[in-house]
Amino acid sequence: MPLDTSTTYPLTKLRLDGRRWNELRLLQAQISTNPASSGSSFLSMGNTSIMCSVHGPAEGKRGDATGGAAGSAGAVVEVDVNVAGFAGVDRRRRAGGSDRQSSRIATILRSAFQSHLHTHLYPHSTISIHVSVLSADGSLLAAAVNACTLALVDAGIPMPGLLSACTSGMSGSASTPRDPRNDFLDPLLDLSLPEEQELPFLTVGTTTAIPVGEDAMDEDDEDMKVSMMVMDSKVHCTYLETMLAVGIDGCKQIREILEGVIKGTNRGV
Repeated sequence: MPLDTSTTYPLTKLRLDGRRWNELRLLQAQISTNPASSGSSFLSMGNTSIMCSVHGPAEGKRGDATGGAAGSAGAVVEVDVNVAGFAGVDRRRRAGGSDRQSSRIATILRSAFQSHLHTHLYPHSTISIHVSVLSADGSLLAAAVNACTLALVDAGIPMPGLLSACTSGMSGSASTPRDPRNDFLDPLLDLSLPEEQELPFLTVGTTTAIPVGEDAMDEDDEDMKVSMMVMDSKVHCTYLETMLAVGIDGCKQIREILEGVIKGTNRGV
């Protein structure tokens, strides 16, 4: 029988890849990877690798949603997600490189960044985000959010703060109420694909009111705001607060890494 987290973690307190419950996978990122676009980025979280490019703001065409009344209040964010056929274990052919999963991720990204960006500064305009998934090994939506954030910063699109995302879950089934006398489940941070297939998890995205490039005076000044939360697993409400708290802490760690990527690139220019 193959090993899984739910059976090995209670014995070793280590996950299958050797991480503890609160450890992120290795996160590496670059910006300005595609000079032909307004902004671009490459990001890898563990074995999940994503390329993102941003075009615009560009003037919307007359007669469509971006050039009519819908675009008068601000720019319209368009998102296209393409998952490569070799990205995951399942290598089925996809019509046009899209499937239900990529369409769902595109819808979530569009909703998240449409409300996050200062689109009112670009009326009758379109901001196009293109996401290419090269390798999918868990936390795909979170990695896409982080890659889009870097590409949008590289494109110079104004935003109130960096939108960072992370996944969190539980080390076993959490569909029944939590029993304080027999609580053997621990929260897990930044799940891999085998863990997502086995354990309940959620994806949370947070931002702050602190402008990009500025530091908080202290930890209390850094007010984290939950901008998005997606969960498909069946989880009892008694575990939700723990999962959310761990996910928010992971978003804070990822935000610091993204800021380091941005500042490091700026220093090199």
